[in-house]
Amino acid sequence: MTPSFAVDIFRHTLITAFWLSLPLLAVGFVSGIVVSLLQIVTSIQDTSFGAIPRVTVFLFALILVMPWMLTRLIAYTVELFGNFARYAQ
Repeated sequence: MTPSFAVDIFRHTLITAFWLSLPLLAVGFVSGIVVSLLQIVTSIQDTSFGAIPRVTVFLFALILVMPWMLTRLIAYTVELFGNFARYAQ
């Protein structure tokens, strides 16, 4: 295995991790902004008022996105393990 091949595998791993985490990070970001705006408008500064909706939205998004994430992860794993002959060179 050449160093450029190892770098290519690592790059592909990081790109896959980025795409797998992007939907959940985006949902967390948007829900955080919405909850923060609601707290500002209503002047409620209770920590549970901010945490519970964020966690609920995050878990709901995780349930919705999980089949897509598993499909991407299985495709990456099959591609990675399918190239064992290239690693031995």
